[in-house]
Amino acid sequence: MTTITALIFVLFGAMLLAGGKQGFVSFLGLIFNFGLVFMSVVLISFGIPYLLVTLISAVIILVITIYFGNQQGRNADIAFLTSLIVVGLVILLIIPVEHWAQVQGFGVENTEDLEGLSLQLGVRFLDVSCAMTILSCLGAVAEAAVALATGLVELEDHDKTITDTKLRKEGTKVGKEIVGTAFNTLFFGFYGELIGLFIWFARLHYDFGMVLNDKIFVSEFIMTLISSIGIVLTIPITIYIVIFQKHRRKKVNN
Repeated sequence: MTTITALIFVLFGAMLLAGGKQGFVSFLGLIFNFGLVFMSVVLISFGIPYLLVTLISAVIILVITIYFGNQQGRNADIAFLTSLIVVGLVILLIIPVEHWAQVQGFGVENTEDLEGLSLQLGVRFLDVSCAMTILSCLGAVAEAAVALATGLVELEDHDKTITDTKLRKEGTKVGKEIVGTAFNTLFFGFYGELIGLFIWFARLHYDFGMVLNDKIFVSEFIMTLISSIGIVLTIPITIYIVIFQKHRRKKVNN
């Protein structure tokens, strides 16, 4: 039994103990998402336009992440709609930023690992970088949208007469807490992934300017910043959708 297989079984057991049937469904969703990401890589390598593949994959991943990992209901619908809007806005930011930053491909730190390997992949590294950044922000956006939508829906269900002002106030309050924890998660994930690179910087005495212009560092930092922007955008959009649906239901009932 390999280490990865053992860890998968441990994860599966932990999800069953913590979530029961819902944990099992979430584990299946995780497997489906892994297969979908792998399939996306294969399709892009075949020459299919990366944006088309990435957009379709992003929608399916959001469906699986939100509806497999949570009880289906109004909160899941709100979270899914919010995630679609936020991801669409983030894509409009990702494409020009990746073009301007020019951080696609490999850095000088990868030279030894790439010796003897061909870089003629037949795919533009810029396209790969854009696709990777889009897919990397999906989890953070979906998580924030589900957490906020669930809180606001519960609040509205317990108080049918709640005002729009109070919904905004409570939504902003919950959103601030979500943003704080999400930022820490993104930061420590970024730091933990690149700790070997940071040691490289320290041992080779990189100055601050060299670090800020390092291709690997900047690429990962851009992904972290874009995911953070997506989380921040999730808060007002979720609040607006909840208020909009509340008024629409009142209109229908009247």
